[in-house]
Amino acid sequence: MARKKDKREKELDGLVDDLLKDHRPEDILNQDGLVQELTKRLVERVLEGEMTEHLGYEKHASEGRNGGNSRNGKTSKRIKTGNAEIEVPRDREGDFEPTLVPKGRRRLPGFDDKVIALYARGMTTREIQSGVMEIYGVEVSPSLISAVTDSVLEDAKAWQSRPLDAVYPIVYLDAIHVKMRASGHVQNTAVYVALGINLEGCKELLGLWVGEAEGAKFWLSVLTELKNRGVQDILIASVDGLKGFPEAIGSVYPKTQVQLCIVHMVRNSLRFVSWKERRVVAKDLRAIYTGSTLEGAEQALDAFGAKWDDRFPMITKSWRANWAHLTPFFDYPPDLRKVIYTTNAIETINAQLRKVVKKKGAFPTPESVRKVMYLAMTRASARWSKPVKDWTAALNHLAVVFEGRVPL
Repeated sequence: MARKKDKREKELDGLVDDLLKDHRPEDILNQDGLVQELTKRLVERVLEGEMTEHLGYEKHASEGRNGGNSRNGKTSKRIKTGNAEIEVPRDREGDFEPTLVPKGRRRLPGFDDKVIALYARGMTTREIQSGVMEIYGVEVSPSLISAVTDSVLEDAKAWQSRPLDAVYPIVYLDAIHVKMRASGHVQNTAVYVALGINLEGCKELLGLWVGEAEGAKFWLSVLTELKNRGVQDILIASVDGLKGFPEAIGSVYPKTQVQLCIVHMVRNSLRFVSWKERRVVAKDLRAIYTGSTLEGAEQALDAFGAKWDDRFPMITKSWRANWAHLTPFFDYPPDLRKVIYTTNAIETINAQLRKVVKKKGAFPTPESVRKVMYLAMTRASARWSKPVKDWTAALNHLAVVFEGRVPL
């Protein structure tokens, strides 16, 4: 059942009907059409109201005669929004500061926000140009789009350097790769992402860093920065199987329990297996990490080796080499295990980031990467409101395991 139209919708429909009675659609929407003229009239009416408020009396009122400051003609100004030529009122003392279209600005409020919103969704400069043309009937240059979106860099800088909580029960560390131009060549560049679960059980992006290539050495600098920003303790760090990663974590947070991501481990294991057999091998690997006890997981690994070592010896060799960092999650109840043993929480974010950067091609500078990533992350994190399922019970369990390290 269709909902009833509210008063505002009816008023808008009435205005549209009145416009269409005497005008063709093309006369309303084209470059010199009625919409542009309405924009001009509306802006000028508001500016006249601002001048009246500034002076304290209406236009042509007697108070303005020989009473100090007064109106002093107008100046022409072309605004980008609607591509309209407007007349801006002046005062004799020259201290009138318009708020709708400030001095030095040629865009109405909301224009920059719309451009930034389109940019945050991964739209290319060309697509944004097309969208602005459709909405406002004005062609904007790539340099203007860049200038508008560059305005978020200061926000991104402040966000990246903000103080953090002293303790995070769980922190996920991962990286995605983007293409960036450097010295005339396009190369893969790692973007490092840190996602924390705070004491309330809510996800919190701690920062992002642009590096040349993913490596334990760079992660060491990331962890050091987190420490400098106030993070004194991390109970559990969930990471991929990058060589040297546990040692990098241990050098900054020696008490942190390192949990290698099981999903990454399975994915790396299946690289040694043909497509035809991957489903069967993945099922046998699942028996290792879904067992109820550590002893059961060890038995499942032995059984896997007995079945597959003749054909895929590298799989069990890799699992045994990383066993100490693959199995800490067995110390926790089943509901908490999945939160710990997989970096799916950050993988979900990375998937959203990849969707945004997919259309961008090669980024020209690290700043352009930070700009897009910051906007995409801000948009994604706006939807986070609920804590991890059964977080109260999980935090109580962590408080027992990590005695004295969970603030009361």
